[in-house]
Amino acid sequence: MQKIIFDSGVKEYELGSGVLRFNPSDPNVYARFMDASEKIVQIEQELVEKGKAMEPTGENAVLLLVEADRRTKDLLNEVFGNGNDFHSLLSENLLAPGSNGERVITNLFAALTPIMVNGAQKCANYKVAQARGNRSRRRAKQKHR
Repeated sequence: MQKIIFDSGVKEYELGSGVLRFNPSDPNVYARFMDASEKIVQIEQELVEKGKAMEPTGENAVLLLVEADRRTKDLLNEVFGNGNDFHSLLSENLLAPGSNGERVITNLFAALTPIMVNGAQKCANYKVAQARGNRSRRRAKQKHR
């Protein structure tokens, strides 16, 4: 079997107990990442509603947080694709508080957002440069006619 090797823009970031791999300038990843915040809020709202219907015990609350963590990590697997497995990358519950008092998921998004924004800017700059190059070529063709 022959192997095709090319630059796909994928970068690697040490995260938790493994490596997160994705192309930060891929507009599809960026769009999924931006949509994920709203979807995580929906997961939380659904579980709050579930919790209201349950007997208020510590065990029930823990079970809901475990379910929210599983669903949130599944969502992140969809966002980043590329064989990433957030269940393996992050052993902590994403809804647990970090040492700064913020939830782990909030801290994760705060760390990833600048990477995503810079990647989106790189993609946008490439598209603008490409459009300028196309416009210059069209003008050059018109002058030679």
